Amino acid sequence: MDLHELIARGEGEALEFKQKTTHPHRISRTLVSLANTRGGQVLVGVDDAGRILGVRDAEEELFVLRDAAAHYIAPPLAGLHFHEVEEDGRTVLIVTVPESPRKPHRAQVAPNDWRGYVRVRDASVQTSGLTEKLLERQQPESQFEQIPLNKQELAVIDYLKTHPRITLAQFMKLVNFGKRRAYQTLIKLVLHGYIRHHDKEKEPYYTA
Repeated sequence: MDLHELIARGEGEALEFKQKTTHPHRISRTLVSLANTRGGQVLVGVDDAGRILGVRDAEEELFVLRDAAAHYIAPPLAGLHFHEVEEDGRTVLIVTVPESPRKPHRAQVAPNDWRGYVRVRDASVQTSGLTEKLLERQQPESQFEQIPLNKQELAVIDYLKTHPRITLAQFMKLVNFGKRRAYQTLIKLVLHGYIRHHDKEKEPYYTA
């Protein structure tokens, strides 16, 4: 894909702009969040507004990225692809991060401090223990078992066709279930790949 087309898409679940990598600690979070979610790309040399500033030293940026993938991420992240693009004398690095078959990965954010991240819209969001358990089940090469859905489960799918997200409380109200039964239903749908669990905010929520 053309660099300008990529930038025009704007930052999102599968695309991040970075003016420069600065330090392996910081870029490791972004790499982990993409690998733990559905993969994506990082444009190094592009600022948050989508302006092409270019990198000062592409080799230095590549060193930091490879260092982050090998030493600041556990388990180490393999399969990164780097592509240099020249635009008006400025170099932009397109870093492609595949969805990982070895989830969950964690990033070293400080000495002896390793944390998991997933991608929620355009942000790298720290995971909880529950999310990490779900990630272990959600490997890209494994086929989700398609299960027949009952009326209440279909109600979640239909709700998410017209709403960006649903919380446990909203689902309880929607189908008139108690908390435990509602939670089990939502987690079942997550584990079978129908919906996704997020815990970015105080109250966890689910998206299609």
